[in-house]
Amino acid sequence: MHNHENETLPADPEKRHVLIAGASGVIGAAALKAFARAGDWRVTALSRRKPIVPPDCAFDHRAADLTKADACADLVSELPPVTHLVYAAVAEAPGLATGWQDDALIEQNGQMLRNLLGPLARRGHMEHVSIMQGGKGYGAHLHPVTIPLRESSPRDEHRNFYWLHEDFTREQAERHGFSFTIWRPQVLLGSAPGAAMNPVAGLGAYAAICRERGLPFVLPGDSVSLWEMVDADLFAEAMVWAATSEAARGETFNFTNGDMFALRHAWHELAEALELGTSGEAPENFTSFFADPQNRAAWAALAAREHLLLQDLDAVLGQSQTYLDILNSGQIAEKAVPMIVSTIKLRQAGFGGCVDSLVSLRRQLSAMVELRLLPTFCDPDRNGSNTQRFD
Repeated sequence: MHNHENETLPADPEKRHVLIAGASGVIGAAALKAFARAGDWRVTALSRRKPIVPPDCAFDHRAADLTKADACADLVSELPPVTHLVYAAVAEAPGLATGWQDDALIEQNGQMLRNLLGPLARRGHMEHVSIMQGGKGYGAHLHPVTIPLRESSPRDEHRNFYWLHEDFTREQAERHGFSFTIWRPQVLLGSAPGAAMNPVAGLGAYAAICRERGLPFVLPGDSVSLWEMVDADLFAEAMVWAATSEAARGETFNFTNGDMFALRHAWHELAEALELGTSGEAPENFTSFFADPQNRAAWAALAAREHLLLQDLDAVLGQSQTYLDILNSGQIAEKAVPMIVSTIKLRQAGFGGCVDSLVSLRRQLSAMVELRLLPTFCDPDRNGSNTQRFD
């Protein structure tokens, strides 16, 4: 696999060079795959952990502490000229939601981007930057919102590192002459382990432990929360498109798979695909399920038996169990006014990719199986031919 520490790829001055910050996360790993497979890109992955991706994805991996300005400046000075940046790094608090309005964490996230983008921009080779926002940019976690949420809405003024990132990126782009795109994806589905917010990891580990222990595969809670999902690989395709598209210059785009999704309503089909029964009592929530010593012991046994790449359950989950509970409990999802975004602007700009969200979930589960992050307990991607893409 081309994911060795500081692997050096042959220099090719004709290739654009994309630096992906946060490359081991859900967005970053998908972006790494998409740019590497596009063929005409030199790819450098920046992350503390080596990204886990398929073996056909060639990249150079570097590690640097984004909170340290000197470390970032040294890194930039050592790299071949970087023409494109995908900034998908984020620092989250334990429990997730507690950090979303924490002044210190907001400032830390703002400083991390400044530490990296500042020296990259001053070097003078930058052509395009992609930065990430999300539904919290509309203040949907704080107050009722309109339906649908559109990118043209005035900025919702509240404490959020999104605005620190956006303001600095705009200022640097104007000063140094590069373009940028601001992305607002909804709930992401990907194959990266150890991420703060990847429902696939939590659902896959839950299914594996249920099978191992003979437990019913029952969805905790009673919420029927309505969500718009984002296939991380589809999102990465959009970022590759935006990197060289005039239509994406200086724009903000909402991003979803193109459909609506309620996990409870999809649960029976998911269970059938996983060949698991759903008759029985559900655990109180995902967090308590994964904290149970019996369930942790079951994971340890199956991980050893199946020779999984990461045998530490926490290394697979990250905080995905917490995120699943937030999504599924209605803490922020089940409101009088749901958070629904319009993706018309992106389609009109020229990117029209879409995918059925249940198919996306099954495919990402299969991807984690193929990467030996989940056991081969079923074929969750069977009958996955319902996907439609209109690129």
